[in-house]
Amino acid sequence: MKSAILIFPGTNRERDVAIALHLATGHRPILLWHRETELPKVDLVVLPGGFSHGDYLRCGAMAALSPIMPALKNFAAQGGHILGICNGFQILTEAGLLPGALLRNASLRFISRDCHLRVERADTPFTRHYQQNQVFRAPMAHGDGNYFASPETLHALESEGRVAFRYVTPQGETAPEANPNGSQNAIAGIYSENLRILGLMPHPEDLVDPLMGGTDGKPLFDGLTEALAA
Repeated sequence: MKSAILIFPGTNRERDVAIALHLATGHRPILLWHRETELPKVDLVVLPGGFSHGDYLRCGAMAALSPIMPALKNFAAQGGHILGICNGFQILTEAGLLPGALLRNASLRFISRDCHLRVERADTPFTRHYQQNQVFRAPMAHGDGNYFASPETLHALESEGRVAFRYVTPQGETAPEANPNGSQNAIAGIYSENLRILGLMPHPEDLVDPLMGGTDGKPLFDGLTEALAA
């Protein structure tokens, strides 16, 4: 599987994602600056976390207008796989590649802690190495992770099976204390209509090696590699 990581001014998680992809694929991903206008021939594009353009205006709003974005939208239209993590998720919503928006955390404070996620379906390239309803741990670090969408959009996401992950307790139950940013329906990640674009706020790339404190996030990258290697 060949992959590329998009880098914007203020991106700071590209090396974490590169490590995760290298461990899964044995190959180093291409690091691509946002001012490029063409994508290399790859199977996966990742938009990593950070604070693109200093989070001015709205998180991801300026990055969504970067020169590389038309190429990314064309890649998506052709059925390419895209993963947006944290700020990457915010950019995908601002660019219209995923529905909804990421608002200020309900606490109005930056949150940096581990959370637990429940896998809502295990039949996508992103989750094929997990089990449905499996709970795994992931770090979270954001100030604007409160997922919001219209009632119609929420209904579509739920009825079409496009909720990827939910914030839950370690026992797998939704609860206010397990959803610190206040996301609607405890949504931590969503898919596009064709299930080839995933956006999520927590950071699975930061738990892919025992030296990091665990490997809970490794199945996501292993599954992608297996699905896209053919």
